[in-house]
Amino acid sequence: MYIMPRDGLLDYIELPAPDIVATKRFYGNVFGWTFTDYGPEYVEFDSGGRKGGFNADRKVVGGGGALMVLWADDLDTTETKVRSAGAEITENHSFPGGRRFHFLDPNGNEVAVWSDK
Repeated sequence: MYIMPRDGLLDYIELPAPDIVATKRFYGNVFGWTFTDYGPEYVEFDSGGRKGGFNADRKVVGGGGALMVLWADDLDTTETKVRSAGAEITENHSFPGGRRFHFLDPNGNEVAVWSDK
């Protein structure tokens, strides 16, 4: 029986979030994420069993950092929800195999959403 090695597998992602309240409202309303608070400066998110955290002590530094990429079954509907929640769409393009858009979350983190449809 083959056992997949665990060393090096992505386990958790943590992003800067100076405004925890706005962050929870945005990701909860747009994507339906749930949250566990660990004090006023840190919240863990659950995105369908994939977890990470938002840390108020970490600061967004310019562009070019790590890019969190989310999936959407219906990219147009998701983009409408992201825009309606007040996020700035910064990029929108097609590529071989799909298309995606990028936006800035309430903390200035760049996030992408893609679909193969």
